[in-house]
Amino acid sequence: MKLRCVIAAAALAAFASPVFPQTTINLTAIDGYPPRALWIKEFVGFYIPEVDKRLARDNKYKIRWNQAWGGQIVKPQGVLEGLQKGLGDIGIVTTAIYGDKMKIMAVAYATPFTTTDPLLVSRTIDELADKFPGIRKTFASYNQVFLSAQDVLDSYQMFTKNEARALDAFKGMKIASAGFNLRYLPPTGAVGVAGSLNNYYNMIQTGVVDGCMLWAEAAATFKLAEVAPFMMQAQIGTMNSKVVTVNADTWKRLPPEVQKVLKDVAIEYRDRLAKLAADIGDDSLAAYKKAGGKVYVLPPAERTRWARSLPNLAKEWAEGLDKEGLQGSEMLRYYMDRMRAANQPIERQWDRE
Repeated sequence: MKLRCVIAAAALAAFASPVFPQTTINLTAIDGYPPRALWIKEFVGFYIPEVDKRLARDNKYKIRWNQAWGGQIVKPQGVLEGLQKGLGDIGIVTTAIYGDKMKIMAVAYATPFTTTDPLLVSRTIDELADKFPGIRKTFASYNQVFLSAQDVLDSYQMFTKNEARALDAFKGMKIASAGFNLRYLPPTGAVGVAGSLNNYYNMIQTGVVDGCMLWAEAAATFKLAEVAPFMMQAQIGTMNSKVVTVNADTWKRLPPEVQKVLKDVAIEYRDRLAKLAADIGDDSLAAYKKAGGKVYVLPPAERTRWARSLPNLAKEWAEGLDKEGLQGSEMLRYYMDRMRAANQPIERQWDRE
């Protein structure tokens, strides 16, 4: 009799608690860089599984992921436009290679020799996005929703196929870099050549350039020691270069619960990447050396000379945005205040000159 009551109660509970079917959402994730790139590796290994895990808690929604990396849908220089057109639903835009289109994201690039703390930079950029509407509006103009900014490097350094132990040794060299970084080269006497991480190796190997500006983790991952076995550790600084965005039309179709998970995990992905970038610097240097690379440290006086011989890139950047009504000077001041508050080893007070 007791068993019958238990069965009856269970049956009644089943009728009282209707089971809703799980909704499957198709999302295509894109970037033009290959899966070995740190930010793609972590998107695949952390972001996607973490989103899936959180959605599985109430089992209402499930995402069927289509992952398209390494040029399957877009090249690195085509992610912004690919997401704009709906070729992908979510992706990682490398803002550093987009020049004027993404100049509003370049405050860290406009203030070199300021910090080597990627977590501080990425969190500050997200604060700027919350405080200054121009950032989110810029992405909205490309039919995208800004989720979070990423900083994937500890500091830019110089990598060359011939030995360079001092700043003047770069005179006459052709150095590959992307976007704003090219502005750092004139005081060294080097000639800047536009390129991207995907093609630095081939550019050096074929003699198009004599070296590149890069960070240690990428140099180790992309086996740069094979073609550029000399590294000048100049500590030029860390900069945010990525943003996770979602196509705006896709975003509108997503349930609020899914939007929240994508956003929340993007913040955790931001912090995870920044901490990894900071933590693996020494290991990356060791890997570069093991592969045959040699590392020279730029003397502090030479580094100071380099920083102080640059024009005020930050003021130029800020004033250009001011003319467009985008609060460039206010963003610059906010950014530098955050760096000062965090006691960063600032070589130049860019906003106060």
